[in-house]
Amino acid sequence: MKSLSLGQQWIVFLLVLLILGLLYLRFGPALRSMPPEEVYKEFVVEVSGAVTHPGVHLFRYPPTIAEVIGRAGGLQEKLPHETPPFSDVLETGTLIRVTKDPSGTTRITVERMEAKKLLVFSIPLDLNRTSVEDLCRVPGIGESLAQEIVAYRERRRGFRSIEELKHVSGVSEKRWMTLRAYLTVPHP
Repeated sequence: MKSLSLGQQWIVFLLVLLILGLLYLRFGPALRSMPPEEVYKEFVVEVSGAVTHPGVHLFRYPPTIAEVIGRAGGLQEKLPHETPPFSDVLETGTLIRVTKDPSGTTRITVERMEAKKLLVFSIPLDLNRTSVEDLCRVPGIGESLAQEIVAYRERRRGFRSIEELKHVSGVSEKRWMTLRAYLTVPHP
């Protein structure tokens, strides 16, 4: 195979530069005008019971009860007068339960989603309310450590911060670094 002369190498180099320049002129402005990918926090709310489409619904902003019920296709029956305010803003991990009591009255209650569902959506569990069974669902926590956490919580009348978890027997600094993504201590 014959190699290119210096003059031919310069011609190839200039052709490559010309092609790159044309590609830049053609696609460069389009790439610069593209908006950056939007990053947002998802707000996860579950609706169960007497709605058209029960299930988990995702929002880009903290929704109100009315917005969640609307996303779930609306109620199957009329509401009584004693319902929670429809303008209340919900936090991620909320469960809206729509039930009918024996008298036929439809009621809406606001609760917290099950721990296993919260973990699926990467929503931390409340360290002051989580049961031993639910703590066992957290990666890195077995039954004995879950029991230690609950016993510590009962002795101290609750955790005041997530850092306090380091004082529980069996929680090293390394383990705490992993667990803090799954657990939280909400401030009142």
